[in-house]
Amino acid sequence: MSDTSNITLPPEWDDEERMNFLFSDFKENRDVNPADWDSKLDFWTELVVRSCRDRGTVCVSLQELSKTFRRKERSPLGLATVVQSMARCGKIQRESEFAAHVDCGWLSWGVGLLLVKPLKWTFSTLLGSSRVPLEESFVVIELVKEKAAELLRVYRSSEFASRSILSFQELCALSSDVCADESTLCMALLQLQRDKQVMVSLHEGEKIVKFSQPGQDRVSPVSDVDIGIYQLQRSEKLLGERVEKLGLEADKCKEEARMLLREGKKSQALRCLRGRKRVEKRADNLFAKLESIRGILDRIAQSQTDKMVMQAYQTGVAALRLSLKDVTVERAENLVDQIQELCDTQDEVNQTISSGVTGADEDMDELEQELKSLLDESKPVSISVLPEVPTNGLRPPAEPNLAGDNLLSSLPAVPYMPLNISTEQLEEELNQLTLTDSVLRKKQATQWVRLLPALAV
Repeated sequence: MSDTSNITLPPEWDDEERMNFLFSDFKENRDVNPADWDSKLDFWTELVVRSCRDRGTVCVSLQELSKTFRRKERSPLGLATVVQSMARCGKIQRESEFAAHVDCGWLSWGVGLLLVKPLKWTFSTLLGSSRVPLEESFVVIELVKEKAAELLRVYRSSEFASRSILSFQELCALSSDVCADESTLCMALLQLQRDKQVMVSLHEGEKIVKFSQPGQDRVSPVSDVDIGIYQLQRSEKLLGERVEKLGLEADKCKEEARMLLREGKKSQALRCLRGRKRVEKRADNLFAKLESIRGILDRIAQSQTDKMVMQAYQTGVAALRLSLKDVTVERAENLVDQIQELCDTQDEVNQTISSGVTGADEDMDELEQELKSLLDESKPVSISVLPEVPTNGLRPPAEPNLAGDNLLSSLPAVPYMPLNISTEQLEEELNQLTLTDSVLRKKQATQWVRLLPALAV
């Protein structure tokens, strides 16, 4: 990209004073003004990553950055320092070094994209004050990880998801909407291989890519079985294309025969029809071979499914055997007998508890009857139900008894003074008696009521 038309520029881009500061070079010593140094570095670091994301690429060079951020015939003077700082922080890495750290085999099939160029400077000079080469290409680590994840998602949602191995040409066509160019695709594949999600290899001069399947943590190496399946799939594709081509050729021969027949050239029309028959016969033979290859591929797919099921069965049997290690029929019968005995014991306990509760209920009924009788006794006695007090005075017996006379003579004299108490006061005192008063006190009060008229005389 040679201008800023295809990237999103920050609001500061139209601020002349601010941009003059940002386009100036960094001070030799950061300690002079750390705030300005860090502010300028953060601005250009963010803008470099944003410009690569907007372009859809994961690689960048100092020369491209100088053209991309050119403003009013000026280029930023501190981009070399920005590149050095990003490399020091691990945000970018040289393209050749990024590829070499994954697998040296990539360098042989990169076809000019990933070939190691003569190293004009080393990583130590990058971290120092040496000048950054303008043409040196760097990989933005954040962006290449995003591209790798998107490429894997596109593959698993495509029609090729059932195939573990794809040719590089097929992958290029599949990822045309994800990767802007072939170099970006190679960088994404490098990242996937670093993450153990793909395996790239060469087969008869052709680049093939093997993807990890769902449920696998990492991709397995390319085996002879994988190569055989890939060859069968490639043969299926080639035969299908040839059968389709022969079908078009047969249709063409038929149309030519029809035209020749209209022109009255019967002999030539017959030759076209004979040619059509030969083409159809060849197409039928190829189609039979194609069906055989498809049948083999179906059997292979079924065998892989059967293998997976067998592995699941083996795992299940091992787990079941381990879980039933200490379980026997005798122990199970013994446990069932113990459970039955405990259940019988529990039933007996419940029956006993239920009978005890019934007896307690009967006792409670008796207690309630007794409590009711006590409450009846504790009710106050009404004057209206008391017997009538006799009005005649007390008379001595007709025939005095000596023992009785002696008893009367020993008693104190009866006072003749009138009592200062009324009948209403005595009735009030009688009504205030409670259940806790003794029966004797009730009887004494009743006697006082009966003797009251006689004492008043």
